[in-house]
Amino acid sequence: MRHELDMVTDVFNRMVATCASKCLNQRYSEGELTKGEAVCVDRCVGKFIEANKVIGEKLRESSGMNPGGM
Repeated sequence: MRHELDMVTDVFNRMVATCASKCLNQRYSEGELTKGEAVCVDRCVGKFIEANKVIGEKLRESSGMNPGGM
């Protein structure tokens, strides 16, 4: 169980780092995200989650595990 938590934490940290570097201005001029930043982060997170889901399904298929079973 600890290994799974470490894996989820790693994916989350990579997602935050990737989307922040792609979408957020390094010079913070406002306390809130701009509309463009918010849209970019939303799309980036969505793509990251979808890619992770597809990779997980492919790995389960290649290992012979059922997608619905754990």
